[in-house]
Amino acid sequence: MDPRFPRKTEHKSDVAAVLRKSWYRLRLSVRHPSRAATWDAIVLTAASPEQAELYHWQLNRAKRMGRIAPSTVTLAVPDPLGQRIGSGAATLHAIHSLALHFRSSRGPNSQVADGGNDDDLQHMVSYIAKKHILLLHAGGDSKRVPWANPMGKVFLPLPFLAADDPDGPVPLLFDHILAIASCARQAFKNEGGMFTMTGDVLPCFDASNMVLPEDTSCIITVPITLDIASNHGVVVASKSGNGENNVNLVDNLLQKPSVEDLVKNNAILDDGRALLDTGLIAVRGLGWEELVRLACSCQPMISNLMRNKKEMSLYEDLVAAWVPAKHDWLRLRPLGEELVSKLGKQKMYSCCAHDLSFLHFGTSSEVLDHLSGAGSGLVSRRHLYSIPATTLSDIAASAVILASKIAPAVSIGEDSLIYDSTISSGIQIGSLSIVVGINVPDISHQGTDNPFRFILPDRHCLWEVPLVEFTGRVIVYCGLHDNPKISLSKDGTFCGKPWRKLLYDLGIEENDLWSSTGNQEKCLWNAKIFPILSYFDMLSVATWLMGLSDKKSEELRLLWRSSSRVSLEELHKSIDFSKMCTGSINHQADLAAGIARACISYGMLGCNLDRLCEEILQMENEGVKICNDFLELCPTLLEQNCKILPKSRAYQVQVDLLRACSNEIAACKMENKVWAAVADETASAVKYGFKEHLSDAPIKIPTPTCKNIKFNGSVDDYFHPRRVKVELPVRVDFVGGWSDTPPWSLERAGHVLNMAISLEGSLPIGTIIETTKPTGVFVSDDAGNELHIDDFTSIATPFDHSDPFRLVKSALLVTGIIHENVLASVGLKITTWAHVPRGSGLGTSSILAAAVVKALLQITDGDESNENVARLVLVLEQLMGTGGGWQDQIGGLYPGIKFTASFPGIPLRLQVTPLLASPPLVSELQQRLLVVFTGQVRLAHQVLQKVVIRYLRRDNLLVSSIKRLAELAKIGREALMNCDIDNLGDIMLEAWRLHQELDPYCSNEFVDKLFEFAHPFCSGYKLVGAGGGGFALLLAKDDEHAKRLTHLLEKDSNFDVKVYKWNIFLDK
Repeated sequence: MDPRFPRKTEHKSDVAAVLRKSWYRLRLSVRHPSRAATWDAIVLTAASPEQAELYHWQLNRAKRMGRIAPSTVTLAVPDPLGQRIGSGAATLHAIHSLALHFRSSRGPNSQVADGGNDDDLQHMVSYIAKKHILLLHAGGDSKRVPWANPMGKVFLPLPFLAADDPDGPVPLLFDHILAIASCARQAFKNEGGMFTMTGDVLPCFDASNMVLPEDTSCIITVPITLDIASNHGVVVASKSGNGENNVNLVDNLLQKPSVEDLVKNNAILDDGRALLDTGLIAVRGLGWEELVRLACSCQPMISNLMRNKKEMSLYEDLVAAWVPAKHDWLRLRPLGEELVSKLGKQKMYSCCAHDLSFLHFGTSSEVLDHLSGAGSGLVSRRHLYSIPATTLSDIAASAVILASKIAPAVSIGEDSLIYDSTISSGIQIGSLSIVVGINVPDISHQGTDNPFRFILPDRHCLWEVPLVEFTGRVIVYCGLHDNPKISLSKDGTFCGKPWRKLLYDLGIEENDLWSSTGNQEKCLWNAKIFPILSYFDMLSVATWLMGLSDKKSEELRLLWRSSSRVSLEELHKSIDFSKMCTGSINHQADLAAGIARACISYGMLGCNLDRLCEEILQMENEGVKICNDFLELCPTLLEQNCKILPKSRAYQVQVDLLRACSNEIAACKMENKVWAAVADETASAVKYGFKEHLSDAPIKIPTPTCKNIKFNGSVDDYFHPRRVKVELPVRVDFVGGWSDTPPWSLERAGHVLNMAISLEGSLPIGTIIETTKPTGVFVSDDAGNELHIDDFTSIATPFDHSDPFRLVKSALLVTGIIHENVLASVGLKITTWAHVPRGSGLGTSSILAAAVVKALLQITDGDESNENVARLVLVLEQLMGTGGGWQDQIGGLYPGIKFTASFPGIPLRLQVTPLLASPPLVSELQQRLLVVFTGQVRLAHQVLQKVVIRYLRRDNLLVSSIKRLAELAKIGREALMNCDIDNLGDIMLEAWRLHQELDPYCSNEFVDKLFEFAHPFCSGYKLVGAGGGGFALLLAKDDEHAKRLTHLLEKDSNFDVKVYKWNIFLDK
């Protein structure tokens, strides 16, 4: 068996799952970089200073949208003097430019010097070598994807997972690359290094699983069939190595090898495949330090290359320095001797990523394939768009329309891509076509007898380019499969037709397109075919060049011949990137404004206005005015929809608009209204059927004429003491939390799977309530706090958050005891305890509230049913100001494992379904599930407020996350009923990831280290409750793993945790 490629069942990565995990990691690294390390710098290579300016704008955009952490340095580095020097030299030049950037940003006294002497050089090398750098090769002219040439291929639109955030910007290829790279950053750990990627490939795999050798370089490979291998780079890996981690020394590198070359170099694996060079290269430790040292002194080498008009490739020349078998070949290459001398001491390894899916964006047809092929379920076909009704246009369902405005009387064919465009009436776009950056003026208002029509045939591309020193834009077009590099003599094509046929049909000559002097091959890249004319004249000439104009051919030919014309090559050098950026900003801001206006004027505020305002505010002059206009519409909206639109949502929209207008004082005042509205809406839903003023402070109770009154209000001459004791378990939640929390549970269904447990052999939460002859209420708790209440009018909301007895006071209010003269002639002594660490996450506060409410109802012969108590506790938590949902009290009141569903409405309805757990299931759970106190104190209300605000904003990532948590509760129910505890572990892991998506501060570095330590022993793990600390659930793979993990945790001084003994509480 070939140790380079051990036989095992292989499955390519689920692209959707990989991207979702990668995006989660990216968001976490940006929002909480102390938990998920981020890149110290992200560097893009560019072909020219002008392209570098565009890339700089895109990098700033990525920071603004939360794709790149604020602390990360971003840099776009053009080839020097715009002269092509090759990807290898560009790598060295980029590292050197980054070093100079660090030096300048740290000031003249920085240790990062300019390399003028050996000490300066060593300081620079030492500083950079500690950094973690992402280098993305994005320069070039995108000849095979010419419509992406203006924006840069790496920034082409790729709406994978766009439906997860429908009000956000259109995702770009670059954004997805950043997501994959964020996982790669985790593989570097704390050792400095650089990860190099290419701008036309999306490698879909979990890069955090890479095993990168220390102090050397490593190239990521994937097994591929020989037909593909013969057209790409192939890595020959040694037969000795770490087969378990798929890491092997690189013996040789082959470029586009024949089968004979593959056989001769022992490159064919046992299964008949070869290892493809993916273009992903990692350099760490000493290997990285040597590369930095070379880069910091590379300027003479680069000057030499430029003088001799040579190039140095990264994938052929530079990496060959790490492969001894290539040294003799390399020494004959430009600067090869220097590369071997400076880098040749280190070796290169291959890390085989068996599950890597390689999405290449090398041609226009490949782009459409990725949007319409097997992975099309990932694709959002409509995003940030404006289209007319289906009766006013003919737009194929499979067409992908992104950041575009479509007028009526437009036709768009199947599987076409429309991006960043405004399409006016009378335009017909065929199938499998690409339209980018087109802004067709609307002349419908001119009322001409012959309205303008333009047809883009099937399998064509159309785009616009603003040129320097030209006020308008040039319209550019070609066939989907045209290869601009293939010459006329080799049957090159334009608009799908061979050049010779096209010249003949149009009646034009070769010298109309190409100069007769020079040695350049005649191809589309250098054909001066695109005229600079008025907009509609350019469209008319385009129709003629595509062979669609039967009339006025001679007139159009003369117009074309007499016009100034440019080639793709000339366009590439003359793009006005500043004008292009400004146009795109204004176009997308205008679209966002239109969507927001419709949402406020006609809708129910279903959009995320906060995200839309971010785009609108990019229009510096108009953005704030537009947001102010929206603000003026809000009172009318609330008035017209007051019966169905929650006030909390309407107020939050006003908060977001006020902040967009920089009115922070008014926004803070409006925020108070938001929270008051949430409390009112919750109370309305759960208080239905209760007495009207149960949450109000009581009036002064007059002194009674009789001494003693029974709880039914009758007079009794004798005191009858009563004593009630209520003890309850705590709850641990498997999945579904947050779907029980208002305002979500008031508007959408919720589902939670949780379990009641005892700790250390006892029920840890309880209360004793006794009647006393002295009137008033005496309260004490297990912390030694005591309070005597004589004047019941002092029990009034809002309560002080530092009041240790606000829970008991709220219970007295919601049970109605102090409203009905029950305590006119008797008193109560209330004792409470919770033998659980503070901030446990086990629902302690809510369950204690349930115990007190239940005991008060028992002692007054009230309705002590679990359903009634659970609803009263919801009201109680709103009075306390802590918020919270229903799952905690349900978890403590009902025994065993249960699946609980809530249904919005007035009243809020709860349906508790006990799961009839078999003895084997109970036994296995109690053997495998570890209940561990982390020692980390958590405060749920801090997390709660952040999540509620995001929900009120209609943050789509949050909404989709809570929907998934509720869905997982259903799946978890089935898993438990089928005794599939391993599946429950998978569900717990996904639930934990989703909790961190809701708020990254629900965990911390200690908890991350704990889970990392436990991971090899566990099927799943999560913190209970809202997270942030408290207790953790660790579901071991089996009882032996559980015992071993318990032993290791108890003896490891790095983890000051306690593993609790627990049992499922099955009996009332």
